[in-house]
Amino acid sequence: MPDYSKLQELISHRVNLEYDTGARISGYLASCQPPSGAVQFVVLSDVKMIDATGKIVREAKELALCPNVLTGISLDEGPRGRDLK
Repeated sequence: MPDYSKLQELISHRVNLEYDTGARISGYLASCQPPSGAVQFVVLSDVKMIDATGKIVREAKELALCPNVLTGISLDEGPRGRDLK
């Protein structure tokens, strides 16, 4: 698994998260979770979501996301509450 801990050094800086489709997310890196060790989630502020053509498709005051490589997508339906740990 890649080492994303370098993200912790970029807190308070404007960053671009670029994807293989050409889309990107731009914003100020507000925090990393957990605060030390391998980064699993980040919070960006003043966010712009930009498509592959460079058009801003959405803006948000704050966005939490996982900057890691996606390893799978599956359908998630059914009852909630009991099965979450």
